[in-house]
Amino acid sequence: MHDIEPYWQWREYYTAETDSNSPFFEREYNEFEFEDNVYGYLIHPQWDNIGSSTLFMKILYADYDDGFAIIELIGEWNDCLYNDIMYLKRNIIDHMLDKGINKFILIGENILNFHASDDCYYEEWFEDVEEGWISLFNFRDHLLQEFEAYGIDYYFIMGGRLTDIDWRTRNPKSLFREVSRMVTKRISLY
Repeated sequence: MHDIEPYWQWREYYTAETDSNSPFFEREYNEFEFEDNVYGYLIHPQWDNIGSSTLFMKILYADYDDGFAIIELIGEWNDCLYNDIMYLKRNIIDHMLDKGINKFILIGENILNFHASDDCYYEEWFEDVEEGWISLFNFRDHLLQEFEAYGIDYYFIMGGRLTDIDWRTRNPKSLFREVSRMVTKRISLY
């Protein structure tokens, strides 16, 4: 896992450590010391710690004018033992909501497992975005099935074409426009 870096080719557009609105503003990264791990497996030092012992992230892009953020995740999303959604919601999402972000694109191809608990934080996040949305894409099928089995899928736009977007070939705004179109189509169907 230590070889898996957050996507870095958008750094010309955005870096969380230079964004005064970011929860990671002025964070300094050490490329030579690996501090964080998931179940004993070291992870690359570019991943950001959100306070959880199993879920880490990287804000790849944030646009305060259009109110969206693209977040890449790694690790195990474990609400059952570690209440990861609480750490994500309280330490990151609440901060971003306060800065005007209400549309979230979560990239989950590096999430290995999901273990559910209750849905209180998901419900709160869903209510907090008001006219926005939370989109999951490139999550593994077994994770999407777990979200569905526990009814958490209600709070996310996920599945369908969102399960396999080739996002690395786009710039952040182009990706946002594509996901936004998909989300708008789905919402209009309801």
